[in-house]
Amino acid sequence: MAPKPPPLLAAKFPHRLHSLRTFINARVKWVPDPFLDDAVSKEKNLKQILSFKNQLIHSPSKSLPLSSLSLLKPHLDLPTTTALKFFQKYPSFFTLFQPCPSLPLHVKLTPQALTLHKEESAIHGLPAQRDDAVRRMAKLLMLTNAGKLPFYVINRFKFDLGLPYNYVTSLLADYPEYFQVCEVKDSVANKEVLALELVSWRKELAVSEMERRSCGGDLLNLKKGMCLRFSMNFPRGFDLEKRVMNWVEQWQDLPYISPYEDAFHFAPSGDLAEKWAVAVLHELLWLLVSKKTERDNLFCLGDYLGFGDRFKRALRHHPGIFYVSNKIRTQTVVLREAYRKDFLVERHPLMGMRHRYIHLMNKSNDRRKPVGVVAFGSQRKTKVNLCIDNDK
Repeated sequence: MAPKPPPLLAAKFPHRLHSLRTFINARVKWVPDPFLDDAVSKEKNLKQILSFKNQLIHSPSKSLPLSSLSLLKPHLDLPTTTALKFFQKYPSFFTLFQPCPSLPLHVKLTPQALTLHKEESAIHGLPAQRDDAVRRMAKLLMLTNAGKLPFYVINRFKFDLGLPYNYVTSLLADYPEYFQVCEVKDSVANKEVLALELVSWRKELAVSEMERRSCGGDLLNLKKGMCLRFSMNFPRGFDLEKRVMNWVEQWQDLPYISPYEDAFHFAPSGDLAEKWAVAVLHELLWLLVSKKTERDNLFCLGDYLGFGDRFKRALRHHPGIFYVSNKIRTQTVVLREAYRKDFLVERHPLMGMRHRYIHLMNKSNDRRKPVGVVAFGSQRKTKVNLCIDNDK
């Protein structure tokens, strides 16, 4: 793929390219945002449950031994509890059963969970949704300098991008005019790894959400190098020092550099470089269906792209644009403008499905009660609690 185009600012703003006015030496305190914390907390264990769901769905019998699912626990960032207790915590989602006395405990989905999965699959299969996922994936690749990303980086964003389980074979393989699989040299592992590459640069997609808004959706009116200002919101109790606010106001008036341009030649510690880094983060979060992702995902991408600690500085200096939540055993970066209180302003159809999954997870099922059952899967008999329907 052809490299990203150079920025158009060199000719239009030559006097600003070497501006080194840097962030003043002041501490920007972190203030919790209860609404955005709630938006993050709602999805506690959702990603892990959907991962287990996909493993069960794609097994031939639509069920798996509890022992094999236990092996996935370290890879899913589950809390320090046994797999058995985890599945018992969600009886409306999972059913524990023993196929026969000679076999160990197995896990399968409940009818309600299967129904939701079928509805989710129907959404993934809609032509409009497939095209939307392909465009967002293409734009993600276009944020890179070479138009390619290792799969280990893409997979970090798989859930947040709303990609189907087998997205390479079930989605991307049907768009050979967009994507191809290649190998790239990974500097961290010092070896060749599989990557996804954009076949050719797509000019019509090289428009950020900020630019689209500035021209009212009419790309003929799009002007590069405009002084676009990022939306900023602060939670109650947040108070920036006056000198910090003055710096932010001046920084906002700098020209906006498209995240689809290559601006690595700017001084890394300069304000223009920081505004470009913020633009990249803003566009990346906007591409995600939930408008949020784990902080480590952003840092992994930033390290691969060569941003160094620019993403870290951007998150630290601009709490009015990005919020970092410490909920659910991780740190999650949320794009503030995408939320009103704890609700998404524009909700993707897949987010609607996730809310239904969450409702099922939290559903108190009065028709179920714990029953002692003997499991014969180990050498000595172990008594476990299974959940069965009262009317069966």
